[in-house]
Amino acid sequence: MIHTILGAGGVIAKELTNTLLQNGKEVKLVSRQPKAIGGRTDIAAADLTNYEQTKAAVAGSAVVYLCAGLSYDRKVWAASWPKIMRNTIDACKAANARLIFYDNVYMYGLVNGPMTEDTPYNPITKKGEIRARIATELMDEVKAGNLRASIARAADFYGPGADTTGMLNVLLISKFVKGKKGMWLGSDELPHSYSYTPDSGKAMYLLGQDPAADNQTWHMPTYNPALTGKEYAALIAQKTGAKPAYTKMNSFMLRLGGLFDGVVGELQEMLYQNTNPYVFDSTKFNRHFNFQPTSYEQGISETIAAAK
Repeated sequence: MIHTILGAGGVIAKELTNTLLQNGKEVKLVSRQPKAIGGRTDIAAADLTNYEQTKAAVAGSAVVYLCAGLSYDRKVWAASWPKIMRNTIDACKAANARLIFYDNVYMYGLVNGPMTEDTPYNPITKKGEIRARIATELMDEVKAGNLRASIARAADFYGPGADTTGMLNVLLISKFVKGKKGMWLGSDELPHSYSYTPDSGKAMYLLGQDPAADNQTWHMPTYNPALTGKEYAALIAQKTGAKPAYTKMNSFMLRLGGLFDGVVGELQEMLYQNTNPYVFDSTKFNRHFNFQPTSYEQGISETIAAAK
């Protein structure tokens, strides 16, 4: 029973790896330059845009977790994500392996109310269109009976070690820990859900252990109610002893910043997520697995401790 992680090295993959190892599972880590963990994991080097390499890496696997992360660039996404999804699907079919895809919420577009597994795809950005395309392709294979697979979908995330990819880490936690002024995107008066990375790692593991969970979408456990930007800043400041001072980044500032930093510019098209309520509902997962998501109070405390 080999559990293979495609895109090993990212924070979600690391949390999943830790949970698998803690439960005595045989783990294979796959990336362009994989690193074994203390002799406890197998490794395989592969470029996921290359089918033969992907197929070789997946061979012999019982469960495959697609956790790949690409540069935050819509052109890179458009060129690579369709290839990665097609190659992963075909490799899992060849190996008769179950597939669990770690996904985001971009395909939902602007949602009026909480996001649930039944929220229709209505992308309003280029990145959202790409995510809708690959998620639809995966579930079309499932509906055709060609593959056993599920989508593990999370909100924006934060957590220990997510200091370059977790927005809450980047905007406030890392800044306040260093005694610096923080940042916030869009309105700080609206609720914005964040999924805690250790919870997502545990949830991915649980999906891998439960074949009855196949062939459907699951929202990763995420605490509710969501806080507002002001409330996150106040909580993080209280935990770090810093002043709850931050700059609010609006559309004009992102466009200007994008002239000097490509990642900042790429945030512009996703700003709608921060100028409207962003509420993520994981009731389905919580009930099925009897899972209690980590509170923001506890999760932020643990993330700060890791950052220090």
